[in-house]
Amino acid sequence: MKVEIEALRSIEREKGISFDTVIDALEGALASAYKRQNGVTGEEARVVIDRTSGDVTVFAQELDDDGNIISEWVETPSDFGRIVAQTAKQVLMQRLREAEREITYGEYSGKEGDLVTGTVQIHDRGVTVLDLGNAEAVLPYAEQVPTERYEHGTLLRAYIVEVRRSIKGPQIICSRTHPNLVRELFFLEVPEIADGTVQIKAIARESGHRTKISVASTDPAVDPVGACVGVRGSRVRAIVEELSEEKIDIITWSEEPAEMVANALSPAKVSEVYLYPEDATALVVVPDYQLSLAIGREGQNARLAARLTGWRIDIRSESQFNEEQAAFQAAFERGEVDQYGNPVPNTASVGTEGEVATEGDLTTDGDLTTDGEVEAEAGTADAEGEHGTTVATAPTTVPPEG
Repeated sequence: MKVEIEALRSIEREKGISFDTVIDALEGALASAYKRQNGVTGEEARVVIDRTSGDVTVFAQELDDDGNIISEWVETPSDFGRIVAQTAKQVLMQRLREAEREITYGEYSGKEGDLVTGTVQIHDRGVTVLDLGNAEAVLPYAEQVPTERYEHGTLLRAYIVEVRRSIKGPQIICSRTHPNLVRELFFLEVPEIADGTVQIKAIARESGHRTKISVASTDPAVDPVGACVGVRGSRVRAIVEELSEEKIDIITWSEEPAEMVANALSPAKVSEVYLYPEDATALVVVPDYQLSLAIGREGQNARLAARLTGWRIDIRSESQFNEEQAAFQAAFERGEVDQYGNPVPNTASVGTEGEVATEGDLTTDGDLTTDGEVEAEAGTADAEGEHGTTVATAPTTVPPEG
């Protein structure tokens, strides 16, 4: 019995499966078909196909109780018969499909974290399927941008998040919301990023609305922001169109946290940045007319800036900041707070005998009562002045000294 080697070669070309894999699949299929024939003498069999001539040799095998081969002999049937040949064909096709799936899995498992381009094939019940040519990718509802519409036949780029094995072949999970989708698009559009001259330091994204990306240059002669924007905005414009008009802010990365926070709030202009490293908080002061721009719609600009920098950002207008500073200065001068804004403990009033006053109030003349209390008219002290009377509440009692 012989098989057509050229036919096996054509399967190799059409399916992209190696010739040895095709031969191994056919040998296994013929061995399985041989065991299903009537009147076979061996319990098991193995088939060898000559890679050059196509001659088929069947080796029948006898096994012991433990499954070990006791003896082996050549028993090549002259004809497998129609039913057995059909069985061999089914087994062969099944093994070829398994080989195809394994090849596809091996191809795409190495592409996790890469971009793929596919055609929208199915968009039903929140699940979108992309045809990649030799495989299909799934775009789950959670990985879809709410503001995008996926029409049948539309070409779409997506980011490969994960490749899983399944019974029906590899399952390729893609995303349109992942921040690294923006990163990979910049790698495609900006040669300076691809060759390492410009580096992407951080990305913060709210898909469908706005993305902030910080970049730095390893070459002092190259402007990282200008390289990403391109001539008349051509490079960033291509990315914006791919992301369905999502806004992109490109900022210069800085090692100085204060400068980085100020840059991250772009396009708003920042007056001052005060850092509190102990709780990773940055107090940002902006001009009054820039306050709404710095915060952004529903806090989006400030929120993305915080993600980009890793600092908690509190934003104040200049007038708000000046009012708070004036209030702090007044409280500090009254001794109510220390230089860090922490409340200062109240001091105690002491009677003539050194006893702690239990109801002590201070009179306008500062006289002490016989009970060791300090009196005050109506519980207050009047300070003379042309603008009226300043009222101060008397201090509460504290434990005695010493």
